[in-house]
Amino acid sequence: MKTKQFKTNINCSGCIAKITPVLNPLLGENQWEVNTGHKDKILTVALENLDENSLVEQVKTAGFKIESLTEK
Repeated sequence: MKTKQFKTNINCSGCIAKITPVLNPLLGENQWEVNTGHKDKILTVALENLDENSLVEQVKTAGFKIESLTEK
């Protein structure tokens, strides 16, 4: 599965709980994850479900920072 990664400031379980109702409808359950242990709080999403502009807009609307990284 190809993925796209984003640098975020989603840094704790409370943040995950806040962003889950935003990302699940947009990307699908189990189609994204945040590595809160990484210094850049990497959000990884499945490419087949990705509307990048919508994703960035929704994450920012939820109050988080997001910056596109590279495809894997």
